[in-house]
This record gives sequence, C-alpha cells and structure tokens, in this order.
Amino acid sequence: MPPIDITQKLSHEVERLSFSPPITHIYNPLSYAWRSHAQYLKKYAHPNLEILLVGMNPGPWGMVQTGVPFGEVTLVRDWLGIEETVDKPACEHPKRPIQGFACPRSEVSGARLWGWARERYGTADVFSQRFFVYNYCPLSFMETSGRNFTPDKLPATEKKPLFELCDNALRDWVSWAQPRFIIGIGGFAEKRIQTALRDHPHNGSIGRILHPSPASPAANRGWAAAAETDLKTCGITL
Repeated sequence: MPPIDITQKLSHEVERLSFSPPITHIYNPLSYAWRSHAQYLKKYAHPNLEILLVGMNPGPWGMVQTGVPFGEVTLVRDWLGIEETVDKPACEHPKRPIQGFACPRSEVSGARLWGWARERYGTADVFSQRFFVYNYCPLSFMETSGRNFTPDKLPATEKKPLFELCDNALRDWVSWAQPRFIIGIGGFAEKRIQTALRDHPHNGSIGRILHPSPASPAANRGWAAAAETDLKTCGITL
C-alpha cells in the first residue's frame, strides 16, 4: 500500500475515535492540512529507504500548522519547498488557532530537527535520499487551557484503539519503505516501534535518538551533536 493510501486510511480511522476530559479539542492535520502533507509524501517518500525517523505526534507550532512532521513553518516553506493552503479543523481551540503558513510562532523541535538536516545535508533532496521523517500518531490533543496533551498520557481504554490503528499504519509504512533503520525520536516512539514491529517481518534495525524538545535539558545543551552521537550508536554512518 503506497504512503498516500496508508495515510488517508489512518486519518479516516482515527477520526472515528472519541476521547474524554481533560481533552477538549483534537486536531487532525492529515485532514485539514492534507494538501501540504500530500506534497510532503509525493516529494520525499520513497521505497528502499535507509532511515525512517519516527516522532510521537504533531506539535502545536509545527505539524499542527503545516501538515508536515516537525514542520516548523519557515523550514517547511523555504527548505522543503512546501506551502499549501491549510484549512481549519471542525472545532478550533480559541487559544490554538490554525494559521497555517502564516503562523508567526516557531516550533523549537522542528527548527532543531530540520535545521540540523539542512546544516548537515544542504538540500532537502539530498537529505531525503537517506531519511524520511514520520509521526507515529497523527492527532494533536488539547485541554481547555490550550495545553498540549500527549498521547502517552491517555487512559488505557482510549490508548489501546488509537495505538492499534497507529501500529497498523507504521507496519504498512515499514512494509512499503523497507527501511534499514527505524529510529524513534525519543523513548515513546522507540517503544511504539518495538511493539508494532514485534511480530511483523522486517529487516530494519530499531534504535532511538534524543528528542529535540525544549523541555529536554539534554536537548537544550546541544541537540544536534547528541542526535548525531545517537545515530552513530545505532550503526548509522553520517
């Protein structure tokens, strides 16, 4: 199954799920930001991939706005070469408006990850010859205050059906792309990769790199250097 079909199937499936308080708003950028996400897939997804980088879920100033994983606005537009019209979700949080490529905020995690890719590889085409960045869960959850609610904190009864769908999509991705390395961006993603692929035939080596979140003291001390060390520990030559 090609990426467009895998992604659309997952998008439709997760929208049938329901979630309880403290979650009040759920954004699915695979739906309202589909144009830019589809461009991302068409431009950069390819089979016989070397390294699949897997994040957790969309960030409020990254994929939530642009439809691209870790999609800090300026880097998606100016480096990845993607800028499409982004619609509004059905129920928009007043403190988390969707401004698309007009969003003035910069997502630190995305600026670090894609900024490193630009610094190390120069062009997005060269980077994509080896890497593809993917998010395990396509949904962004918010509380009444607008605070981000990460999927690892969901109750088991809501986590199970969501993770089953996300696991299936990840398995489909791995079957299609056949990556040599499947690398979690952070511990949550690594654990989900291990679980999803435990009984699924694949030839990829599973590993982890430090998450670039500003909430991580280690990432704030120099994420790019730490991530490169982690990649080398996974057996990846840069």
